[in-house]
Amino acid sequence: MKLSPRLRLAIDIGGTFTDTVLVSGHDRIVGSTKTLTTHKNPALGAMEGARHVLAQADHGLSEIDGFVHGTTLATNALIEKRGARVATVTTEGFRDILEIAYERRYAQYDLSLEKPDFLVPRDRAFTIPERMSVQGQVLRPLDKGAIAPLLEQIVACGAEAVAICLLHSYANPAHEHRLRDSLLAARPGLTVSISSEVSPEAREFERLSTTVANAYIQPLMASYLERLQSLLQAEGLVCPILMMTAGGGMCTLDTATRFPIRLVESGPAGGAILAAHIAAQAGLDHVLSLDVGGTTAKLCLIDTAQPQTSRRFEIARAARFIKGSGMPVRIPVIEMIEIGAGGGSIAGVDRLGRLTVGPKSAGSEPGPAAFGLGGVAPTVTDADIELGFLRPEGFADGRIRIDTQAAHVALGEQIGAPLDLSAAEAADGVSRIVQESMASAARMHAVESGKDLGSRTLIAFGGNGPLHASRLARSAGVARILIPPNPGVGSAVGFLFAPVSFEIVRSRYARLGTLPVAQINALFAQMLGEAEVVVAQGAGDAERLTRRSAFMRYAGQGHEIEIALPDRPLTHSDLPALTEAFDAEYRNQFSRPVPGMEIEILNWSARVSTHSTPVRKCVENPKVRDHIATQSTPIICDVDGTPRQAALVKREALQPGDQIEGPALITEPQTTTLVSSDFKAQVDAMGNLVLTRHAKGGAE
Repeated sequence: MKLSPRLRLAIDIGGTFTDTVLVSGHDRIVGSTKTLTTHKNPALGAMEGARHVLAQADHGLSEIDGFVHGTTLATNALIEKRGARVATVTTEGFRDILEIAYERRYAQYDLSLEKPDFLVPRDRAFTIPERMSVQGQVLRPLDKGAIAPLLEQIVACGAEAVAICLLHSYANPAHEHRLRDSLLAARPGLTVSISSEVSPEAREFERLSTTVANAYIQPLMASYLERLQSLLQAEGLVCPILMMTAGGGMCTLDTATRFPIRLVESGPAGGAILAAHIAAQAGLDHVLSLDVGGTTAKLCLIDTAQPQTSRRFEIARAARFIKGSGMPVRIPVIEMIEIGAGGGSIAGVDRLGRLTVGPKSAGSEPGPAAFGLGGVAPTVTDADIELGFLRPEGFADGRIRIDTQAAHVALGEQIGAPLDLSAAEAADGVSRIVQESMASAARMHAVESGKDLGSRTLIAFGGNGPLHASRLARSAGVARILIPPNPGVGSAVGFLFAPVSFEIVRSRYARLGTLPVAQINALFAQMLGEAEVVVAQGAGDAERLTRRSAFMRYAGQGHEIEIALPDRPLTHSDLPALTEAFDAEYRNQFSRPVPGMEIEILNWSARVSTHSTPVRKCVENPKVRDHIATQSTPIICDVDGTPRQAALVKREALQPGDQIEGPALITEPQTTTLVSSDFKAQVDAMGNLVLTRHAKGGAE
């Protein structure tokens, strides 16, 4: 497969909409659409979108040279508890790893605390006699005679999948491999995930939790991916299907089937990749990306065109904003904060008479009241329609008929009547609450990362991102916004900028001062070889990039900092420079290093990838000229809540250099950009809308 195929297709299945994009060359979009997600069989919605964009461009699936797919199916299955029945197998004496977890409460004084659901109750947690040392030496051989009774227990409990996590298997996986092979030989239909492949790192609770999550969604994802591949191939697709991963790279269907946990948050990862690409084009060093869909809002901090990354992620938190209240998984992820604040987020009045919005969503089934598909609860989209921000004609390519009266009635009856407000006042309240929820999430994410929002440019996309960007920016103290071309399908566009890549992390404890260089170089050679096998399946003979890093800490500390290593075998002469690099990064994160402390390394990371899509730098901005709108539409001003006339402009009518004063609505097939009355918009040389805030904006 070539890196720059003639035609590439990207499909992103979200909670409400499925976005599809067809690109020619590096980045010329020749077709895009949004279709409602078909939750009972997501492959059907994906096929509908593919057919639509191919028809737009007069092409067929057989002409596609590159296909990239991202989906929320893995995430939703974990959140909605729709996975397989899983049993765990751990080393004898360690049955209660999931029950013990971190040995602490995530909310110390909450008497009605809801514990995270780790998917496997104690009666499906089994053990087997064996033991490895932390160095990977066999202390107790695997008891082969215990395998048959173990299998009987697994069958008796009705388990469809098994998660194996034996003590210190990251150092020596031999017992896990032997146990898996024995179980599959006796029960070929069983799904078995082993921790030494899913997450070969120290810290057994998180390793087991990740392996359980992988086993839980593996049968569902394998069935879905097989079904999707069959449908696409039946209609003529011949190129490989690549899957977007949470870490911002792509992998093959085979890898996705073995490690579906890596697909969690793959859609939002595409959005962060898009924002990073745009930041590189525009020369922006400090960016906050905003991706608002029908179900959630996702925010990500991006510096020097690199999204913030993490090695840990929590799924299905019992308390939305409290760390430790969800199911932890240790995989490479693009770090972002996600809240239940999208177009489909349901608004209501609680028993204390307070207006609430989200986190529950109407999704695509039944959808907002205005969709006329059976939804009766008022949503954020219904509020935007009532306020005049969304135009009924042309909504979602004109594929969804909007019933403005249904939105008006839902807001008036379910929110306005209990609070003695008009439907418009109820809609304004919904809008202000959801924008503050997004702004609060952005502020919290920045504070947790030790970063400032005020100096950042907000890059907004998704079906609802451009609509809410100026409102969120005002609340969060951001003065500049950038809306890229085709923002409504931004995550799918981002898929096409991602490299084919695979990252492996292994635990191998060492002290930096006495580093066994030869052993570490051998470890890297092994990891890079394994990663290369995965990448080769999707990248062919394309040129490779490799990246090596070490996770370091001062001796005795509990958490590590990732430090980049030279992209070559290490030598003893590298150690002073690595010490300096760690001290510098420690100072950057915690103000000052700790003199005289020994540095230790717990984990090592190796990544193999192809080159990312080349970045076309933004040329000099054109001469500014005022665009005179010929149409206007009534809205409720989001600054002061008064009725105003807003300019109504089609984005396709704007040229580089055109400038529009707010209030204005800039419409395009898949979304609308609201230019609030305290903002002005200008089109730059790359076709981006650049919104800047000024002092005026109240009623005139």
